Amino acid sequence: MTAHANSAAEPYTIVIGLEVHVQLQTKTKLFCGCSTTFGSPPNTQVCPTCLGLPGSLPVMNRQAFDLALRAALALDCQIARFTKWDRKNYFYPDLPKGYQISQYDLPFSHSGQLEVVDPKGAFSRRVRITRVHLEEDAGKSMHDEAAGTADTRIDLNRAGTPLCEIVSEPDLRSPQEARAWLNELKLLLVYLGVSDCNMQEGSLRVDANVNLHIPRGDGTVAKTPIVEIKNMNSFRSVERALIYEAARQFEEWQATGAELGSAPKQTRGWDDPAGVTRGQRAKEESSDYRYFPEPDLVPVTVSEEQLAAVRGEMGEPPTVLRQALADRWTITPYDADVLVNQGRDLVAYFEELATLAKDGKVASNWMQQDVLRTLNERGGTIGEFPVRPAAVADILGRIALGDFDTSRGREIFAAVLESGKTVADVVASLGIAAVDDAELESLCRELIAANPKIVADVQGGKEQAAAGLIGQAKKKNPNVNPGKVRAMCLTLIKQLG
Repeated sequence: MTAHANSAAEPYTIVIGLEVHVQLQTKTKLFCGCSTTFGSPPNTQVCPTCLGLPGSLPVMNRQAFDLALRAALALDCQIARFTKWDRKNYFYPDLPKGYQISQYDLPFSHSGQLEVVDPKGAFSRRVRITRVHLEEDAGKSMHDEAAGTADTRIDLNRAGTPLCEIVSEPDLRSPQEARAWLNELKLLLVYLGVSDCNMQEGSLRVDANVNLHIPRGDGTVAKTPIVEIKNMNSFRSVERALIYEAARQFEEWQATGAELGSAPKQTRGWDDPAGVTRGQRAKEESSDYRYFPEPDLVPVTVSEEQLAAVRGEMGEPPTVLRQALADRWTITPYDADVLVNQGRDLVAYFEELATLAKDGKVASNWMQQDVLRTLNERGGTIGEFPVRPAAVADILGRIALGDFDTSRGREIFAAVLESGKTVADVVASLGIAAVDDAELESLCRELIAANPKIVADVQGGKEQAAAGLIGQAKKKNPNVNPGKVRAMCLTLIKQLG
C-alpha cells in the first residue's frame, strides 16, 4: 500500500475530526484528594473514592473546573450556566468502578472554534469545536508483550485524574492541517496554564476520526465508513496515521466498488513501528454506554462573575500575541510564529532584548540564530539561560556602533556564555578595541598601495575584488570592522581616479 498525503491531485477529500484528551494541571484528582504527580510507584496514589469502593463519595475539584472553563473560553465556546455529571458505563480492567464520571447531554461548554494559519501561507483553516467537557481518566494497562506472555498489570494512579475533552467538528481536510491544528491547540493550552500537554507522560492524547468523500462519475459522492484511530503518541504519529488510513480506505473502496458509508464505525489502533493501522473493534455508540445522571454529584452553575474572573487570568492567547509582536517590532509573521511557539517566557526575553536594543528585527535574528540554538544545545529553560537580555543588547549596541562586526559579536556572546563575565570584561580580555577613523584610513591606504592588481580590478568595475583587502586588514588588525574597511577602501580607490 502506498501511503501519501492528501493534495489537489487526490481523487477524494479527506474528512477529519479530532478528539483531544488533556490532563489538567491540578495537584489532585477530579473527585478526590489523591495526588496527580507523574512517575510515582504503581497504585500508590489511590483511595476508596477513585477506586469506587462502597460508601465513598466524590467531591468536585473546583480548580479543575476553573481550568476547563479557561480552555473553553479561549476556544470561543458558549458556556452553559447549568451543567451536570453523568455516568458512562463500561468495563475495562483499568476502570475499577465499572463506570466513568463524564458529561453527556449537558456539557459545560459547546460551539467553539480555533483557527490554524500556516505562517508560510500554505493553508488556513477555522475548525469548529463541538464541545469541551470534563471527565475523569481511567488507569493504565501495561501489557508484557516483550516477554511473549499474556500478562497485563494495572496501574490505577491515573484513575480519576481530571481530563478536559475537546471534540472538533470534521472540518480538517488533510493530515498536515490536523498536525498543525493540534500544535496550535497545544500551544494555547500551555500558554493558558491549563496543562503541560506532555504526550510522553500521557497529559495529551489524541483520537482521530477519518473517512473519505469520493466523487463518482454520476455526480454523487461515495463516503467510506468513519474510522477512529487510537494509540498515537505524537503529532507526527497522528499525521502518519491519517496519511496511511486515507490510502487504506481508498484502496479498500476501489477493491469493493461499493457504497460503504452505512457500514459500522470502526476503531483501529496505530502501529507506529510498522506504520499501519490495525482493526481493533466496532466502535461503541452512546447507547452502548447507558448514560444516566451521576447521583452522587450535584449539578454545577456558572455565574457571570466567575466567567469574568477566569477571563482576567487568561492573558494574551498565541494568536493575538503573534500579531502583536509582528506589529510592535516590525518582524515577519514567520519570525513572530517561531518566537511565540517557544512559549511565553521566551517571548518576554525577546521583548526585553528588543526594547533594550531598539531593533526588533536584529533582536529576532539573534534570538533564533544564537539564543535559541544555544538553548537547544545546552538544554534547560530560557529563565535559566546565563546570558540575559541586557548582555545581548550590549553586544548588539557595540556592533551597531561599529566597535566590532557580527562575527566578533558572536565570539563575545560565546565567551560571556561560558565564562559568566560581563560583555565589557570579555571585550577587554580578548583585546578588542575600537579602531578610530584615522587609524583605519592609514591601514587602508597601506593596503591599497601594496595591492595594485586589486585596485585595478575595482577600478574596472569589480568591486567584489575589495574582499581581498578586507582579509589582509583583518590579519593586520583583528579589531577592524570588515564593513568599514570595505567602504573606506572603495572610497579611497575612487579618489585615485
